[in-house]
Amino acid sequence: MTNSPITPVAATAATTSASAGTTSPPANAAGAAPADVTRTLTLPDDLAPVALLGARDEVLRAVERGFPDVSVYVRGTTVTVTGPAARVDVVIVLLSELIDIARAGTPLTADAVDRAIGLLDASARPAEVLTDEVLTTHGRSIRPKSLGQKAYTDAIENSTITFGIGPAGTGKTYLAMAKAVDALARKQVSRIILTRPAVEAGENLGFLPGTLTDKIDPYLRPLYDALHDMLDAEALPQLIAAGTIEVAPLAYMRGRTLNDAFIILDEAQNTSPEQMKMFLTRLGFGSKMVITGDISQIDLPGGRPSGLRVVRRILDGLEDISFCELTAADVVRHRLVGQIVDAYARYDAERAEPAGRPGRGGEPAPQRGGARRRTPSEFRDRNRP
Repeated sequence: MTNSPITPVAATAATTSASAGTTSPPANAAGAAPADVTRTLTLPDDLAPVALLGARDEVLRAVERGFPDVSVYVRGTTVTVTGPAARVDVVIVLLSELIDIARAGTPLTADAVDRAIGLLDASARPAEVLTDEVLTTHGRSIRPKSLGQKAYTDAIENSTITFGIGPAGTGKTYLAMAKAVDALARKQVSRIILTRPAVEAGENLGFLPGTLTDKIDPYLRPLYDALHDMLDAEALPQLIAAGTIEVAPLAYMRGRTLNDAFIILDEAQNTSPEQMKMFLTRLGFGSKMVITGDISQIDLPGGRPSGLRVVRRILDGLEDISFCELTAADVVRHRLVGQIVDAYARYDAERAEPAGRPGRGGEPAPQRGGARRRTPSEFRDRNRP
């Protein structure tokens, strides 16, 4: 997605005015601090002030926190902003964007203000990103909340195969699921297929109680949770029973050709290169694929390579295939999640600096020929009479 830089003066010329008596420092006053300016913005008649300012002025307070060097006052339908000229211009642009967002029906919160400020810093229009509706369900709209998420949903819309790679909480699976439900509702596809690798789907899985369905259900539960958020509780069992929505382990995809379907592979960092190739070659006519994963959380045993790492080197640059990188800036969970992701990234970078290849947890890697953990089958053979 390409965004034109926002010019504050141009964006505010029609809605703001500089107060009389505001002067600029003389051009030859070297080192003198620029004088403050005051500009005003009039709220439109079709927008209630509370829709912009928020309950108990929480939106206004968030704007003030984002711009501590600027003073913002509201009287009636007039907003007055005072401070350094460049900063005042940005605040006026921010308020104008928040008005457009509120007019589109998107609730304004302190978090939305923080995201809008980040989008302005990236020379993007917050109203273009935060009002892009992906799906309306249960009386609420699912929309991207960051520039990375907007690029991700646009890629899903425009590409046959999309890879969403990023840390936890960036909306990779949730937004892909929303696009899938929307495509089904608009009859662009006739079914949705959701799959994940079950890392322990070897003999270790056999120690879990219950039927095969009971054994694999914990691995697929996050997909069911997302579906419950987007579909009526009564409709979901019917759609699953009719085969319109299928949730299955990755191993069940082998040998199939998936036509007229929206297919999502979640937790793709835990696929082997062979499994990734198998999955991608299931693509049939009229279908769309989304592959999501976090390469910082690979759980494959024995240091096996991740198919998600390898596939980019193989497919990057091919037409109709998109790779979207999401970062901590795209995390939409609690604000601490983004900070946690950043902290772990710094920790991993520090561990990578010393020479050599440390093992897990910063400990030296075991030497060849050392003790090896026995597999469950070896324990059974050893204890068999």
